[in-house]
Amino acid sequence: MATSVHTIGALAPLTRPGWAEAGHHLLAGMESAVRDVNAAGGIAGSPLELVVRDTAADPERAAAAVDELAGLGVAALAGEYHSVVARAAAARADALGLPFLCSSAVLDALTDEPTDLVARLAPPQSRGWRTYADHLLGEGHTRITVATQPSVYWATGTGILRDHLAPRGGTVTALDMGALTPAALCDALVDARATALLLLVGHPDPAVPVVTAVRRDPRLAGLLIGAPAGQPELPSWAALLGDDGAAIPFLRYLPEHLTPLGARVGTALRDQLGTPPSFVAFEGYDTIAVLAEALRTHGTDRAAVAASWPRISVDGTRGPIRFSRVPGISVWQWAWPPVQVVDRDPAAPERFRVLRSR
Repeated sequence: MATSVHTIGALAPLTRPGWAEAGHHLLAGMESAVRDVNAAGGIAGSPLELVVRDTAADPERAAAAVDELAGLGVAALAGEYHSVVARAAAARADALGLPFLCSSAVLDALTDEPTDLVARLAPPQSRGWRTYADHLLGEGHTRITVATQPSVYWATGTGILRDHLAPRGGTVTALDMGALTPAALCDALVDARATALLLLVGHPDPAVPVVTAVRRDPRLAGLLIGAPAGQPELPSWAALLGDDGAAIPFLRYLPEHLTPLGARVGTALRDQLGTPPSFVAFEGYDTIAVLAEALRTHGTDRAAVAASWPRISVDGTRGPIRFSRVPGISVWQWAWPPVQVVDRDPAAPERFRVLRSR
């Protein structure tokens, strides 16, 4: 008979200005994993519960939530989608001695200094975005323009692309969408003779108006639109843009084939969400699967969870999960999650085409 409840703090952007759709997919994955853990007997007979806090893409709000969750006695912290928010949460969790398994945020520098308390499931931004840059080069694109907004995440992504493309003959020109309307952006793209436009901007605004403007401009008929951060992955993209949202390559972190567990989880998540689950939902599931295994096999106090990172081994929805130290990365890292460049098929925008895998 269960004598206690084990709690995990869960962070996700569930309201705007956060990307709430991604946050709800992340939370759905975590909730699905908790149900599976409890159906299998919980943690030594005791149930596992999530204590959920909405970050709304606000770093200060996230840091305050970490303080609150630590005070409530959670064994570990899980989740978050937005990189800048996850960075604030990681810094606070590290200061409080609270282990944090980051689900989706990719910013390489998740913490300023190396820490044993933080681990990550998503690949670092440098790995994914270099793969994306290789795809652009493979398709013959060397004159790249990025439409961007002020953010450490977008600025870091621009730098990764520029550093990877420059030695290979590519150029990256950044245009600030705080100073341009979509129509003015189209004019700038014509002047720059760009062959590809990358959307390093928020969704739905200004991403959706920019796509619409570019698609409607006959001068830009041959221009590739790309979205490395993954905006086209979620259903709202297709709902808002229809056919205009197809053939826009983006990054997602799924293998060619899910594991048997992943196939079963995918079916359950589709029923729960009412739409096909995104890779973010699988990241959420795997996060709880890892933490549950840590609690079961290494102990339920915070120090034991943090000490488990280099020893944990979990068969996740997307493959075997193990953590290691990766050069240039300050946290324990799953090396490596699968990386794909994908787009929506113009012939059937609800269907995805895999363009490159790593």
